[in-house]
Amino acid sequence: MESFFRTHAYLVEHLNQPVRRALMDEIDWRQPLIGIKGTRGVGKTTFLLQYAKEHYNVDSRRCLYINMNNFYFQGRGLSDFAREFRSRGGEVLLIDQVFKQPAWSSELRRCHDENPGLRIIFTGSSVMRLKEENPELNGLVSSYNLRGFSFREFLNLKTGLNLPSYRLSDIINNHEHIARTILEQVSPLTFFPAYLHHGFYPFFLEHRNFSENLLKTMNMMIEVDILLIKQIELKYLSKLKKLLYLLAIDRPSSPNVSQLALDIETSRATVINYIKYLSDARLINLIYRPGESFPKKPAKIMMHNSNLMYTIYPSQMEDSDIAETFFQNALWAYHDVRMGDRQSTFIVDGQRFKITQTEPRRSNQPITYAVNDINLGRRNVIPLWLFGFLY
Repeated sequence: MESFFRTHAYLVEHLNQPVRRALMDEIDWRQPLIGIKGTRGVGKTTFLLQYAKEHYNVDSRRCLYINMNNFYFQGRGLSDFAREFRSRGGEVLLIDQVFKQPAWSSELRRCHDENPGLRIIFTGSSVMRLKEENPELNGLVSSYNLRGFSFREFLNLKTGLNLPSYRLSDIINNHEHIARTILEQVSPLTFFPAYLHHGFYPFFLEHRNFSENLLKTMNMMIEVDILLIKQIELKYLSKLKKLLYLLAIDRPSSPNVSQLALDIETSRATVINYIKYLSDARLINLIYRPGESFPKKPAKIMMHNSNLMYTIYPSQMEDSDIAETFFQNALWAYHDVRMGDRQSTFIVDGQRFKITQTEPRRSNQPITYAVNDINLGRRNVIPLWLFGFLY
């Protein structure tokens, strides 16, 4: 136990937290069992340590961070460890990569039931279905999603500012005032291309080649998060990787499932399931028509964020595809994003949006225009970058 306390103290003391994540203020930390899900590389470990640093002294024995990668837990159950920690006066146990522990959901349930008053905060992959696939946790765990950096968080990091986030309704109805307030402090378009290229994943701060690092992370998403959690045999790994590549090099469009099945030599049903797994891993986003959902074929498949586009096929990208990818990535987590009709690109919460590169000549249609490369909008014409301030 002492070695875990020493590791905890070292990690918290040497924590590099360049920007405070918006999710930190959205969580009710009083809940006894909290799950923080997120794709690999978005900063879940840093998020746990940031919580510890904000709420407890670095040498406190009441809060402890542990990582299930530690071989210690291959010989001892998590519930036994939690019991000992609680007996020593522990209050909050921070568990990183909980899915690495065998029978992790049952172990969490035992930790909860056998240690009244102990709060447990754990991280897991976005591929995990905490409640749907683990009924023993249903009604007990409060689940939250940690996303990559928003453009707002990236901008605050680069400038040292503390620009606030806004609700979508505020941006739509008051975007001119909001944009002017921001423009008085910084020129967002100066930083926007860099964010599209490498700003979503926090590890761009590391002194390593970003694209190579992201490629490594993407492979880990498939090899560990999908294969391990979904219990897919290793021999199918190449099919999953090939499917992702084929989806990536095609412009955002409705997938030809039959052709994809031929290309990766599997069935249509398997292709649909693999597409869902890639979506759960936050490698792609599935855009459906209003009223439709999985397991129906999506109306459009897009990369989850523009950083992935630059890494997989930088020579084949269209500016319009990058802009649309940024828009849907900024909105999908908190809003219902659907395939648009003939005159619009997307329908968000029932409202029509069109993503354009230039301002429309006529903007009197009942559509909200998100326009790339403009600083300030007017009426129903909004700068695209401003949608990066939703969290």
